[in-house]
Amino acid sequence: MAPIITSSAGFSVADFSAKLTWRVLMCGIIASTGGLMFGYDIGVSGGVSGMDTFLKEFFPKVYLRKQIAKENNYCKYDNQLLQLFTSSLYLAALVMSFYAATMCKKFGRKVTMQAASVFFLVGALFTVAAHRLWMLIIGRILLGFGVGCGNQAVPLFISEIAPVKFRGALNICFQLMITIGILLANIVNYYTAPVSWGWRLSLGLAGVPALILMIGSFSISETPTSLVERGKLSEGRAILKAIRGVENVDLEFEEIQNACEIANRIQNPFKNLMKTSSRPQLVIGVLMQVFQQFTGINAIMFYAPVLFQTIGFKNDAALLSAVITGTVNVLSTLVSIALVDRAGRRSLLLEACVQMGISQAAIGAILATKLSLTGSLDHGTAIWVVLLICLFVSGFAWSWGPLGWLVASEIFPLKTRAAGFSFAVSSNMLFTAVIAQSFLSMMCKMRAGIFFFFLAWIVVMGLFVVFLLPETKQVPIDEMGERVWKQHWYWKRFMVDDDDHVQAKKAKNLEKGVSS
Repeated sequence: MAPIITSSAGFSVADFSAKLTWRVLMCGIIASTGGLMFGYDIGVSGGVSGMDTFLKEFFPKVYLRKQIAKENNYCKYDNQLLQLFTSSLYLAALVMSFYAATMCKKFGRKVTMQAASVFFLVGALFTVAAHRLWMLIIGRILLGFGVGCGNQAVPLFISEIAPVKFRGALNICFQLMITIGILLANIVNYYTAPVSWGWRLSLGLAGVPALILMIGSFSISETPTSLVERGKLSEGRAILKAIRGVENVDLEFEEIQNACEIANRIQNPFKNLMKTSSRPQLVIGVLMQVFQQFTGINAIMFYAPVLFQTIGFKNDAALLSAVITGTVNVLSTLVSIALVDRAGRRSLLLEACVQMGISQAAIGAILATKLSLTGSLDHGTAIWVVLLICLFVSGFAWSWGPLGWLVASEIFPLKTRAAGFSFAVSSNMLFTAVIAQSFLSMMCKMRAGIFFFFLAWIVVMGLFVVFLLPETKQVPIDEMGERVWKQHWYWKRFMVDDDDHVQAKKAKNLEKGVSS
């Protein structure tokens, strides 16, 4: 018989009454369109970067190099300004994520998501109307502000409205929307590539998911945690009843109040992150984002059409191959939704390390032995490379893709949640920008060796999961300190000054004693 998990307040987590209501599902789906914005941009930038009409207008040197038949396969697209077109968005998102943390705390998750949709919509208008490179970059920066706000607010929003036993599956809706956005962008690129102004349509359609989020956000509820955190107790309790579908929410509401009392005593959440007891969550949250990028996934997703052209596919075939990998990405994310709250986080991450590692090793070996500097792969071998990329993408899609966001959003206590998650988001944006800015140059210098570079990182990631990542499935979000960090063989040594819950409980008991 499984043990009953008991909270620090003295009651069983099983006593948290909750149903998976339609209201929670709709709030989660609408909020997740923030992921649709992010995913569409990931997918669209690589396809547009390979379109001749786009290159002729903004990057004529790259266009001329592309036309030279005997140009080094690995160096056709090696151009810092072209890479800046992709990476500028993520540098802007990095900066905005810290401001977004303050917005989440002061104004709520919902308002921050609305700000994300406005930034993204304006950025899309700038890029579609661009006639100079500086206009294009300004549009990308505005899109980045939208991504910074959205990636900060959406995972927190979903983690806070979700019942504990469904938190993993609901949170992965964010990653599912990212994969759908990538797939839609690849499909759009495939059909717009032959049109002279097709790149404008591809970039402009980024405004559609932003519009959906903007309109939909007016119909969703703020999270009870955010409302209580800002002193709106009665409204927070009413929303909690509505999203849980039950009247008896006293125990969960008490947990939220306790967490908010602790959080409101913290004058500087970013400074509090430097406390010893915050180190486990901060290290795990940041490393999950760093490792997510060093799987090599965004190198493939950003530049999938470019990569496929490198191994010998023509432009249309490269875009079609990107559509295939995008479809695999979406379908595999559904696997994660089905398994994450049953199999757990660690098992999915470890299985994927093996699967992704085998894929990267095989791709690197094929390209190193079969792809010459000026030739191309034969058709059969190229198909094998596409299949191996699909194998890699599927492993990522049910593990490091969604779980990077899920784990980071659920491990921080409320007192450092917005600040801690902003560090995680900014780390993701920083290393996404690093990969986006350097991948084409790395491919030019390292050639097939770039796949072995990512393989080495995957080995490190597997060791990290085995020794340092605790399991967080089925643990209430405000009970992570007691049930996870203080029980872990390594991280428990950092929890010596984590006495906030004890002090809060004593203060509450004292109040009850005085009033009686």
